[in-house]
Amino acid sequence: MERIPDCTGVILAGGQATRLGGVAKGLLQSGPATLAARTLALFGELFGRALVVANDPAPYLPFAVPVVPDRIPGKGAPGGLHAALASADTGWIFVVGCDMPLLDGSAIRFLWDRRGERAAAVEWVRGFEGLHAFWSKGCLAAVERMLAEGDPSLRAIAQAVGARILPAEEWRTVDPEGRSFENANTVADLRRLGLEVPGGPGRRAR
Repeated sequence: MERIPDCTGVILAGGQATRLGGVAKGLLQSGPATLAARTLALFGELFGRALVVANDPAPYLPFAVPVVPDRIPGKGAPGGLHAALASADTGWIFVVGCDMPLLDGSAIRFLWDRRGERAAAVEWVRGFEGLHAFWSKGCLAAVERMLAEGDPSLRAIAQAVGARILPAEEWRTVDPEGRSFENANTVADLRRLGLEVPGGPGRRAR
């Protein structure tokens, strides 16, 4: 299957994971591989290019992809989006969090096909999913301006750039249960998703 053209897959790995003891969530084990390894393998199939946004690059250097820090510190996920847009050399980026174990290539292609020429994300039952979204390079100036003016949410940025936001009803045709948006924030999430903290067998969350 052909790769999605002119697009870089981006992992945002800037969170502190305080509820998980500060572990680098991209290094959580999902079966024999880490989440970062699984996501980067998928990005290799879909896009052919990838990068990681992380203020602490050390956990991600072994993956042999570019690792860049936030250019505007202290802005959370919007700051990570800004760093990704500024660093990518493609016209588009697809951004996910580092702790999303159930990403699906068919669902990602579905979103790409429905973006038109605009940034594209999904409005799921629990809210706006800005970390499973395509963003165009043309969004960079608006993101930079909004970060300079304050602390915008990803939703506010999407609205400002005129993003195509798919409703839950449309997304359910490809991902009925919203599995693509599952992420690991708590020990209960690790247990539910079958993830293990770095260190291999015996370290599964209890």
